[in-house]
Amino acid sequence: MFETEILEINEKSLEKARKYISEGLPVAFPTETVYGLGASAFNDDAIKKIFEAKGRPSDNPLIVHVDESYDVDKLVEVTYDYAYKLREAFTPGPLTMVYKSKGAVSKIATCGLDTVGIRIPGSEDARKFLKAVGAPIAAPSANISKHTSPVTARHVYDDMKGRIPLILDGGKCVGGIESTVLDVTTDTPTILRSGLVTAEMIKRVVGKCAYSTNKETDKVRAPGMKYTHYTPKCETALFKRDEIERAKNLYENYEKEGKIPYFMCDSEIEERLPVNANYLRLGKTAEEIASNLYYKLLEGEKVADIIVAFEVDTADEVGIGVMNRLTKACKRI
Repeated sequence: MFETEILEINEKSLEKARKYISEGLPVAFPTETVYGLGASAFNDDAIKKIFEAKGRPSDNPLIVHVDESYDVDKLVEVTYDYAYKLREAFTPGPLTMVYKSKGAVSKIATCGLDTVGIRIPGSEDARKFLKAVGAPIAAPSANISKHTSPVTARHVYDDMKGRIPLILDGGKCVGGIESTVLDVTTDTPTILRSGLVTAEMIKRVVGKCAYSTNKETDKVRAPGMKYTHYTPKCETALFKRDEIERAKNLYENYEKEGKIPYFMCDSEIEERLPVNANYLRLGKTAEEIASNLYYKLLEGEKVADIIVAFEVDTADEVGIGVMNRLTKACKRI
């Protein structure tokens, strides 16, 4: 057991982080998407501690985070030149690119795969952390496995208290959902996990992009591809956008039983629901909704017996990333 500290990011706390990483201990740090739980990407024992702290399945690979000054090609083989164009266009930022690995990264981090996901975070705080530790950092989200991903230091603390020594506090993450994961090992870049960098954005740079089609029985190729994920610690129900009456009936039934329901929806759906209901408001634009999703799920689990959630509009491709998380976090009714 650790005495877990939450510290603002400064020279003193970064020196502590560097010390813990050098000793093979995991440290939680903010990115622009969610908080990560990081350890040296070259240290098998340190990587094992991440899996142990999270209770993470051993077949779910980790993403390696590097500073923008780091030579990514020391870790990976670039098979197709379009990868360089994408790297230039979208990094630093919320894009993870999956390459053929040169074998330097721990096999425990890659779960024995011959590929590795590399991300160059855009968050200034993440970059400060990576520069301070001076090494590639393997990191999943800093939460108990399958629980909702953390977007504040307090969210991390609620899950990781006693499991890790240090949480670097960078405030609320602005992106709100994890990075897009893009396979660049074939002639067409292929999205394995949707996020804030969309297929349309990728097509504008390299002319093509595909979505992976994977089944529950397929081998996990990237984080977030498992089918039960991101779940809050309360009941949930997910409705289509045209199922207003069904959702209202469920909400009212919980009220009649003396329980506390909350609607979780965007501004457009809220206009079609009762004014005096309880709400976890996601916002209006796709970016607002993405930024607020995990924050509201974690807020909801503290106040609600059930979160009655609605699908989001996927006309804006960021909504595809949000729906990817919603369908794994909430039960269809």
